[in-house]
Amino acid sequence: QVQLVESGGGLVQAGGSLRLSCAASGRTFSSDAMGWFRQGPGKEREFVAAITWSGPRTYYADSVKGRFTISRDNARNTVYLQMNSLKHEDTAVYYCAAVRGGRLMDPSDYQYWGQGTQVTVSS
Repeated sequence: QVQLVESGGGLVQAGGSLRLSCAASGRTFSSDAMGWFRQGPGKEREFVAAITWSGPRTYYADSVKGRFTISRDNARNTVYLQMNSLKHEDTAVYYCAAVRGGRLMDPSDYQYWGQGTQVTVSS
């Protein structure tokens, strides 16, 4: 079992920055990768970024590539999502998730999820 807790969400103006954190506990290394997903108002949950424990290797959705950076701190068992040049369309609830043996970009393949943190970008 893996427990995930997100933090760092809030209100920010367009063009601003925000850093999300995901603290992991439990059987952390039973997962192959950690990912960030988001769900905006009236939208389906979509892939944002992922990072594998081995390597590490990083992956990004085209919509955030060049603006968002996913990273990890092994000592703190924490994964981060640095979000720069935020746009109004980035407004969503952001979820941290853990996956083992699934597709990194498909939310239905992730086994563990945090409760989410709200990110609101004013236009």
